[in-house]
Amino acid sequence: MHPMLNTAIKAARRAGAIINRASLDLERLHVARKGPKDYVTEVDKSVEEAVIDLLGTAYPDHGFLCEESGLHEAGNTIDGVPEYQWIIDPLDGTSNFIHGYPVYAVSIALAHRGQVVQAVIYDPSRNELFTASRGGGAFLNDRRIRVSGLTRYHDAMLSAYVPDSGGGVSPDSRWANLLSGCASVRRMGASVLDLAYVASGRIDGFCGKNLKRWDLAAGGLMILEAGGLIGDFDGEQNWYETGSVIAGSPKIFTQMLAHLNAK
Repeated sequence: MHPMLNTAIKAARRAGAIINRASLDLERLHVARKGPKDYVTEVDKSVEEAVIDLLGTAYPDHGFLCEESGLHEAGNTIDGVPEYQWIIDPLDGTSNFIHGYPVYAVSIALAHRGQVVQAVIYDPSRNELFTASRGGGAFLNDRRIRVSGLTRYHDAMLSAYVPDSGGGVSPDSRWANLLSGCASVRRMGASVLDLAYVASGRIDGFCGKNLKRWDLAAGGLMILEAGGLIGDFDGEQNWYETGSVIAGSPKIFTQMLAHLNAK
């Protein structure tokens, strides 16, 4: 195992321990509103601080891009790009967490010169650790994982991240044909787990929009290393910048793209 991945796993497990302790006493949790339907707790902040502390101690020249505290400049840059940058979502699925709904996870990715090379997604409520290294495959608790082998779109189970409580799925939207053509759709409320589940074959495909880099970095690498495809709504590789994403096995991805762009 790559030593930087091993360090990221230690950070994720430390984060998971904080989350699990807090989940035992949700009534005492202080919840603040960042925006409409967007919440943050002291757990999000404590987890992020703990992860930054562990990774920053191990790699003091590395930069960070974090959901709660934003950008931390790297000590080493090349043409303005950090040589190494950790991309952290300390608690994806905060709304689920504060309701006691056990679908949330920690996401940690490492980018080298702008390309994600290591990824960890940790689900503390199930003690499930998803990992990936560029060129080294994707794993769930040390077992190699692959995307779904399903080939027929009308049998597929998708997951979706649709902002605004589904307001974007009007009958004449691009989403309508995409989501109505498959067998069923799940909205878990934790996009990092959506992506991990696509990588592990539990979900056949994923679609989402308005996602941030910390939502996508780790899961995107996992899907690629598990044999899947990920792209924007035109099938191009701008998804990391735009936050508009579809992902799945090669056969399901192709059919998702066709349904999404059907006239």
